[in-house]
Amino acid sequence: MAKYLKKGLPATESEAANAKVQETVAQIIADVRQRGDAAVRELSERFDGWSPADFRLSRSEIDALVSSVPRETIADIKFAQTQIRNFAEHQRAALKDIEVETVPGVRLGHRNIPVQSAGCYTPGGRYPMVASAHMTIVTAKAAGVERVIACTPPTKGKPHPETIAAMVLAGADEIYLLGGVQAVAAMALGTATIVPVDMLVGPGNAYVAEAKRQLFGEVGIDLLAGPTEILVIADDSADAELVAVDLLGQAEHGPTSPATLITTSEKLAHALPAAIECQLAILPTADVASVAWRDYGQIILVSDVAEAVEEADRLAYEHVEILTRNPRYFFERLRNYGSLFLGPETNVAYGDKVIGTNHTLPTKRAARYTGGLWVGKFLKTVTYQECTEEASVVIGEYCSRLCAIERFWGHKEQADIRVRRYAGRHVGR
Repeated sequence: MAKYLKKGLPATESEAANAKVQETVAQIIADVRQRGDAAVRELSERFDGWSPADFRLSRSEIDALVSSVPRETIADIKFAQTQIRNFAEHQRAALKDIEVETVPGVRLGHRNIPVQSAGCYTPGGRYPMVASAHMTIVTAKAAGVERVIACTPPTKGKPHPETIAAMVLAGADEIYLLGGVQAVAAMALGTATIVPVDMLVGPGNAYVAEAKRQLFGEVGIDLLAGPTEILVIADDSADAELVAVDLLGQAEHGPTSPATLITTSEKLAHALPAAIECQLAILPTADVASVAWRDYGQIILVSDVAEAVEEADRLAYEHVEILTRNPRYFFERLRNYGSLFLGPETNVAYGDKVIGTNHTLPTKRAARYTGGLWVGKFLKTVTYQECTEEASVVIGEYCSRLCAIERFWGHKEQADIRVRRYAGRHVGR
């Protein structure tokens, strides 16, 4: 049976806090719905101290910002986006349209059609999340989305050049320096100056996530992402320093980010707390990471690898690193995770920033039923059907009888009229 050497606080948020977030977001969305640009401007000024002549960046503003970014940084952004685009294009190529003849004269099929427009949100609060521009915009364009708009808040009262450069290089068609719920609402609902989109994607704080939840239905969304999570599964081949570095590397995202070790090694389990303290002593973001580890860090000692799989699937974390002698054992058996990192040679930071897989992933156990953002999220798999006259008679007779069972007489007549019209044309053929 699994033994918890360190437990985190309960992951549930207080009902009062949730209710306050929900109420605040509902008010902002209602305000944007009613007053459009005027509400957006007031909210931006209130929350970000930002009220430019136009929230949409002009071509000259964009060019000036991009030109201010060092060449090496531009090259690094291009490299990361090449990896993300390459993997996304391979994923897109794997999604095939189909058409099959199920009975003589009946052809059924499906097509994968991209949504027409998408709004991509890139956070800029504690950290300017440059990589989120890659993950959302590049992926949308690889899926074939015609119009992709991007929003990001100002950083200390001005645009963050690297984020804007990433948006441009990713292929954004419109870029708005606008953040928070007001940005998400404006993209979803539209204003006099922002044409609404069909889908919202991208990470954000609790308010942004709640805005996406409330707007879902009017627009599509990728998923509801909470605080980032990391789980390391390790055996006695792993060292405590590497485990500590990787756990804190995600814990620095925010004070409520869970970081957990599951291990078969009692030695590693007992060595980890000291290794964590050593890393916190030198980590520039220790003020955040230390709180996350204190409140949400866990150390779970298991008897064997089978129990490790069981515990990991129960947690269903966003990121799962495998630091064991045989990482493929877990690859073949784990079911519930957002993204899997196999072996000590890789890590979550690679996935977050550059390796090519998408970093917008399910949290709060949503990995039990969904994966993360990918080209498929931007595609609608729609079906079609086509019958010959002879086939319509065959299908129509079955349909008529089945409709009668359900007493759907209007449905039945749809079938019967075709049977009457086509049956006589093909008698004796």
